[in-house]
Amino acid sequence: GATIWGVGGHDTWQSDEIPGDASIDIDWYVERARQAEAARFDFVFVPDSQFVSPDSPPHYLNRLEPLTLLSALAVATTNIGLIGTLSSSYDAPFSLARRVGSLDLISKGRAGWNVVTSVDAGTAANFGLEEHYDYATRYARAQEHVEVVRGLWDSYEDDAFPRDKASGVFFDRSKQHRLDHRGTHFSVAGPLNLSRSRQGQPVVFQAGVSEEGRTLGATVADGIFANPSTLDEAKAFYRDIKSRAAALGRDPRHVVICPALGFQLGATDEEAERLYADRVAARDFDKMLRTFSRPYAWHDFTQYDLDAPFPDVVAYAEKGGRTIAEHLAQVARERALSLRETVLYNESIMQLVFVGSPSTVADRMEQWLVEEAADGFITAITVPSDFARFVDEVLPILRERGVVRSEYDAETLRGNLGLPVPVNVHTAARVAGPVAA
Repeated sequence: GATIWGVGGHDTWQSDEIPGDASIDIDWYVERARQAEAARFDFVFVPDSQFVSPDSPPHYLNRLEPLTLLSALAVATTNIGLIGTLSSSYDAPFSLARRVGSLDLISKGRAGWNVVTSVDAGTAANFGLEEHYDYATRYARAQEHVEVVRGLWDSYEDDAFPRDKASGVFFDRSKQHRLDHRGTHFSVAGPLNLSRSRQGQPVVFQAGVSEEGRTLGATVADGIFANPSTLDEAKAFYRDIKSRAAALGRDPRHVVICPALGFQLGATDEEAERLYADRVAARDFDKMLRTFSRPYAWHDFTQYDLDAPFPDVVAYAEKGGRTIAEHLAQVARERALSLRETVLYNESIMQLVFVGSPSTVADRMEQWLVEEAADGFITAITVPSDFARFVDEVLPILRERGVVRSEYDAETLRGNLGLPVPVNVHTAARVAGPVAA
């Protein structure tokens, strides 16, 4: 997969290859999606949040709404999947089901939904709430939200619309089903006024490393975006999610795990290492410090002495990025890190980066797949020439080894991810017949 980042982070936007308005330029997104499709990527991914501060990275400050954007990309592409981020905390299930379901029909079965619970605590104020939901509530709402949305997506059985003009029968009334959900967090009657697509239902993705996040992913997700920083960490996460899915009666093969992957290519390993070192050295620490504050509800870290011990700030992340905040506090305590050192450590673990020649990067990608640390990867399209180099120099090696495809396997996102089409629950019940007393 490939994340389309528009102008990107605090420094990326300054590249001569990136227009200053890339994050709101549909032509830019179309070019990037077509670039990924030509390389036979499974999907493009559009992340999102619904809260910004003056310290937010450039792309966050001014970007298109995911489903509006992806609907435009749907008619500009043919095979590539289209996944967008939408919040289970702040999007109503019926509205979300209808919008994502519409994208699935517009794209002819290529839509996906990345379920998030919203890490930015300030989002609450944009939706009329005094404060953000706590962790337990956010994840409980998320699980029920996905269940409701999937129930709505099954409002019509696949053969509900005969559209027989000769007989005048447009639809079979027995194949339309109300949901009548009454739960802890949502009450939704249904039915949804939208039929299923050729892939049955949009693919559901999720990302989360907390205990609550892992449980949610293993329970509801078809795919999981992961963020490990080492091979051992990735393998442990992979085993944990697959075993949780199996314990819930799910086929672990039908939960695909995709770590986020960055890369630095060079003609040789030595050149790549030098280029990457230069890249790291060029980072602006003040901008890093501002971005660092996001999990802490954008707490002001400039008030602290950078070279004093890392401050006790976990409380500010209680309703935001609690898991990463607790991890950083533990590492800072165990290693006696200062605030400056903790920020730099955080930067080092935020994204997995493979550095080396094309063959070295291909070797590492193959190793992760073979050793069951990943089912695939998700990288970012920022500077187009960097992405083109990865496509032109790394992917051919992996294709030659039979690691990645040369052509698409299917017309739908599910088909290309190797996921089955879910049977409509009402059709399944009809085929199974009445349960014996």
